[in-house]
Amino acid sequence: EGFMIVKTICRQKVAINRIFYRDAQSYFAILLDDNNRKTICRLYFNLSSKKYISFIDADKKETKQEISSLDDIFNYSDILLATIERLDTSK
Repeated sequence: EGFMIVKTICRQKVAINRIFYRDAQSYFAILLDDNNRKTICRLYFNLSSKKYISFIDADKKETKQEISSLDDIFNYSDILLATIERLDTSK
C-alpha cells in the first residue's frame, strides 16, 4: 500500500510506468526507472513496531522520518516531488 501511495504522489511529475520497487531484507526501495541509483524513497515497515520513510539527498545522505500510519506518507509529498525533479534526467 505504501508503494501505491508513493506512486500516486509521483505520477504528478512522471509516468507511473517509470516507478518501480525492490524489496530488500531491511527496507522497501521505490525507484525511478528501475535504477537503484535513482531512489525516490525507502520504506522501513518490518524492523520494529515503528514505521519509517527515508529520503536520500543529492549528497547520498539518508534521512529517516517516523510515520505512524501509511496516510502520513502524504505529508511528504513535497519531498517526494522534489526528489523526482532531481532524479528525472529525461527532460
